[in-house]
Amino acid sequence: MVEPSGDGTVGENIRTRVFRSSAEAADYAAGQIAQVIRSRQKEAGKCVLGLATGSTPVAVYRRLIHMHRQGELSFKNVVTFNLDEYYPMHPQAAQSYRRFMHEQLFDHVDIQPANIHIPDGSIAPEAVAEFCRRYEEQILAAGGLDIQLLGIGRSGHIGFNEPGSTAESRTRLITLDRITRLDAAGDFFGEEHVPRRAITMGVATILEASKIVLLAFGENKAAIVAQAVEGPAASQLPASYLQRHKNAEVVLDRAGAAELTRSKCPWRFGPVDWNPAAIRKAVIWLARTKQKAILKLTDEHYNEHGLQDLLADKGPAYRINLDVFRDLTPRVTGWPGGKPASAARPGDIRRARDEVFPKRVLVFSPHPDDDVISMGGTLIRLVDQGHEVHVAYQTSGNIAVFDSDAVRFTDFAADFNRLFGLDATAAAQLERQTEEFVRSKKPGEPDQPQLLKVKALIRRGECRAAAREIGMPVERLHFLDLPFYETGVITKNPPGPEDTAIVRALLEKIKPHQIYAAGDLTDPHGTHRVCLDILLTALRELEAEQWRRQCEVWLYRGAWQEWPPETVDMAIPISPQELLRKRSAIFKHQSQKDRAMFPGTDEREFWQRAEARNRGTAELFDTLGLAEYEAIEGFVRWTPTNEDLAL
Repeated sequence: MVEPSGDGTVGENIRTRVFRSSAEAADYAAGQIAQVIRSRQKEAGKCVLGLATGSTPVAVYRRLIHMHRQGELSFKNVVTFNLDEYYPMHPQAAQSYRRFMHEQLFDHVDIQPANIHIPDGSIAPEAVAEFCRRYEEQILAAGGLDIQLLGIGRSGHIGFNEPGSTAESRTRLITLDRITRLDAAGDFFGEEHVPRRAITMGVATILEASKIVLLAFGENKAAIVAQAVEGPAASQLPASYLQRHKNAEVVLDRAGAAELTRSKCPWRFGPVDWNPAAIRKAVIWLARTKQKAILKLTDEHYNEHGLQDLLADKGPAYRINLDVFRDLTPRVTGWPGGKPASAARPGDIRRARDEVFPKRVLVFSPHPDDDVISMGGTLIRLVDQGHEVHVAYQTSGNIAVFDSDAVRFTDFAADFNRLFGLDATAAAQLERQTEEFVRSKKPGEPDQPQLLKVKALIRRGECRAAAREIGMPVERLHFLDLPFYETGVITKNPPGPEDTAIVRALLEKIKPHQIYAAGDLTDPHGTHRVCLDILLTALRELEAEQWRRQCEVWLYRGAWQEWPPETVDMAIPISPQELLRKRSAIFKHQSQKDRAMFPGTDEREFWQRAEARNRGTAELFDTLGLAEYEAIEGFVRWTPTNEDLAL
């Protein structure tokens, strides 16, 4: 389902399509590429594709592979030119874009090897300039790019054309922006290992393509997308140069479009169906814009900010304000699992299924610390209020442990075994092997299996320590180690039936009344998104079960982003004491303390991010005129009717 394309009328300077989900957006982009390939095949000519790397286009490549396997698409007439490559970079290194393209596309289709062109990160420095000149000549000799697929970096780069790149730039060696290197740090197991340079197609080369499709998914891309689409074209934001192209298109999911005017203020586009959700969004936006409590908004405020239709349909202002205020008030509750009759007071707002008490609660945590980071305060409430709380850690998180921590723990194990007369010889051998491997390990090299096991054990121990901190029995922790994750490298396998079967078995065993899962889909490596998809697949398979029909599913955020206030269905206040307990639980994940292996785009520690977001949510609710709290954790209730929140 596609929302209206941007046509330049409300500040959109590039044709823009917004899809319900990243999956639908990837389907569309793959269809555009397939259409060009087939068109050239009918003409008995070559199809020249410009291709991109990174996590965003992977779904596009998987759809193209599926078309090929179904006999719907051949690549025999296709010639490809990739945008870029790190420099220096060995072609077979784990982070090599050449290796990436073969693993994600070329090895699965019938493309001719001679038709594949990727910048060579292994050539000598003195040969780079000549290589770049030849790359341009090869594109021209092939007939020019028929369609160019792009992503967009947080710095606004396309390819590796960083801020300052001119519209006349050609294929060349460039120095990477620090933001780009920081974003790539996870792939290289630390920012210090990220190459400082790269070979990239130039802006002029890209703009000469007959058609351009730029993909951007997730809230972390929303701000830069809005600048590129709605702001002026400028060298400080290379993606904005696409405004000059007659056949460029920006393809987004709803999260990637969140900062566009059409998403923030849809009433500026035309008539709006003023349903309760749309009214709530508009009123909260107006209150935040005017920095006033909801109940202080006036008719003039509505009129002055383009909300005349809302005022005419549902006004006067005070009636609208009161309806929204009354809608928001019961969403704030200190009883996430429901309030038992014994604790009820006169005038309390009762919620559905409050009569079931205590409840069986199952919290799904994609990584071993997402539970306490994102909903630690709510976990404390659930445990303190007497519910049977279980936590399922969907992945081992082993690749996020530093080598030095693994060496320290194997050293401890050797001393421990010697002290207590256990198998000291085997422990000492493991200690030596670990130290030798770490000492000789190259930057970005995958760990050996036994080292990954040690790192997984470290993270399990941290989970148990955090559980004890919040008063939760450790026997209610479940370590699922879903197979899709266990590759030992950043690139994961596609999720499969075995992943779903593991989650389904746990659901059938516990039969929870409430499920909490991560809806924090800005995780830079997509693990949150994959884990949520696996859970929802398992839940669909269990739809006929009676317990499933009565089970509430709540989505949390916090490690990477926060829910917009208009979407929050349940807001759990966190007291100052509970916030300190939450912090202490996060601190138990010592391998992620001080410096995490994969910090993402936010350089603060996870506990700092979580507290800032929780306090920020509380301050926002206070600004809107609701009760003032120290901190708040927000949740959205998932149902099949709002499934796009999870896509």
